[in-house]
Amino acid sequence: MVFLLRVEPSILNILSALPPITSATHIFLPINDNRDPNLPEGGSHWSLLVVSVKDRAAFHYDSLGGSNRRHARDVAAKVEEWIGYPLNLYELDDDTPQQGNSYDCGVHVCMNMRRLLDRMLDTPAGKEVKMSLKGKGWDARGGRNEMLGIVTKLRRKAERSLSPGDRRGRDGRSPPPRIE
Repeated sequence: MVFLLRVEPSILNILSALPPITSATHIFLPINDNRDPNLPEGGSHWSLLVVSVKDRAAFHYDSLGGSNRRHARDVAAKVEEWIGYPLNLYELDDDTPQQGNSYDCGVHVCMNMRRLLDRMLDTPAGKEVKMSLKGKGWDARGGRNEMLGIVTKLRRKAERSLSPGDRRGRDGRSPPPRIE
């Protein structure tokens, strides 16, 4: 959705495909640096844009020193069209944990999102949420392992939810019996 929002010249062309946001307090938007709408799997870097609808503010978290700044600004401008009013955009490069290599950006986006969501859920309604991530270091390997654990747990849950008569895989074969 974010890529479509960024590359579509007119928000009116995609408005019916966008979810309603009138009751949203925050919108979390992963930003990718792909510029080619004909190459949806393109791009090499991810960052996070968080829009606080109530505060009319957008916060950009980039673990690679602001390299996605232009793309975040483009998306923020489209969100302004979508919600119908201007946003104050805060580039939080100095307040965002930086990755130590060229490939952990996706893990950083997920960990930043989790930290911010935890804060929002732990903060009483009406109280200000601290949006800075300054001083927070991430263990990318630990983050990867945590995500793998979540995916594995969800996969197992989905497998258990299949009815006993419908246990064939995509290839049409029955899986081995479960041992729990």
